[in-house]
Amino acid sequence: MWEIIAANKRRSVALVIVMAAILFGLGYVIAEAYAPGAGLGGLLVAFIIWVVMALVSYFQGAAIFLGMAGARQISHGDHPRLFNIVEEMRIASGLPKMPDVYIIDDPAPNAFATGRDPAHCAVAVTSGLLSRLNRDELQGVIAHELAHIKNRDVLFMLMVGVMLGAIVLVSDIFLRNLRWGGRIRTRSSSRGGGQAQAILLLIAIVLAILAPIIAQLIYFAISRRREYLADACGATYSRYPDGLASALEKIAASPQVLASANRAMAPMYTVNPLKPGASAAFGLFSTHPPAEERVRILRSMGKTPSFAAYEEAYHKATGRAGVMPPSALAEAEPTEPRPSTGEPAADIEQTREVRDLLWKLNAFRFISCDCGAKLKIPPTFKAASVRCPRCSRQHPLAA
Repeated sequence: MWEIIAANKRRSVALVIVMAAILFGLGYVIAEAYAPGAGLGGLLVAFIIWVVMALVSYFQGAAIFLGMAGARQISHGDHPRLFNIVEEMRIASGLPKMPDVYIIDDPAPNAFATGRDPAHCAVAVTSGLLSRLNRDELQGVIAHELAHIKNRDVLFMLMVGVMLGAIVLVSDIFLRNLRWGGRIRTRSSSRGGGQAQAILLLIAIVLAILAPIIAQLIYFAISRRREYLADACGATYSRYPDGLASALEKIAASPQVLASANRAMAPMYTVNPLKPGASAAFGLFSTHPPAEERVRILRSMGKTPSFAAYEEAYHKATGRAGVMPPSALAEAEPTEPRPSTGEPAADIEQTREVRDLLWKLNAFRFISCDCGAKLKIPPTFKAASVRCPRCSRQHPLAA
């Protein structure tokens, strides 16, 4: 696995340089278009924007993404089953630290991982995912997300996402200023400066329109490749490829759209959260490979949880060259498959468990009545006591 991690780091550095070049070029051309000779100042402004956003991303990026998703941290006592699965996959993946665990109150099933490194990481799952997946399926999704952490994908997604944001910000400010009649200083036209500046302004406008699109295409393209790698690693960590395949089918088949998702965060999720069914065509603007293709690859692995099996299944399903580096295939140790846990599909009790967790996070109080009823008291309830609807027993409420 070290070779995959090293390759990801090299690609990440190369892509960061490319996107930084787009940002700096945009700053230079826009500055020259506004004020001849101010190109170096534009470079400096673009560099300052990038440094500030990069530092914020590195140290606070995970918190920002979790906040944007509406994720709330939970403890082991809140959902032992989920914590046990995360701990199992942490051990299997070799992560040095147990990731922080978050839940998103949303019925759409999905999950994502974030953090700057394996020692500072988190995994977030939606309430819909916890309600619908059995243990094998949930284990597959968690294994997939921890693979992103193990492969250093999460830091890359944070950094490149921030650069994309900076490029969009600079372009948007320039185009809005033009639209509202921003003032542009011109050179003396007697020396042809006016014509040269007009050409430069046209170049700046074209670059301001195209730069965010180009940067977004780079962002999406690399995120698709990383999904295949995370699927391969997730199948080996869980030692049960069918679990992840079944989970992807359920997530992709869901008609619900994740309420908190946006284009910046979309590549981070297990399945594209922006399109119902997440089965959009495998085009330039898709954040993920088609879910059907990912499932077909995992199913083609049979019961063999290995990189070699995934490589062969990938080539067979897509007709394209494999995604695993040759040295990783040569050095990977064989993994013994495991049988299914036999846990049945999610039932009403599992749904109740997740619902109770959400009520607890929303500061509901729970009272167990002698008749067996469980009362859920919202934080806005101000009466001194509450009556059990089943047996009419009055329960006093502490102030």
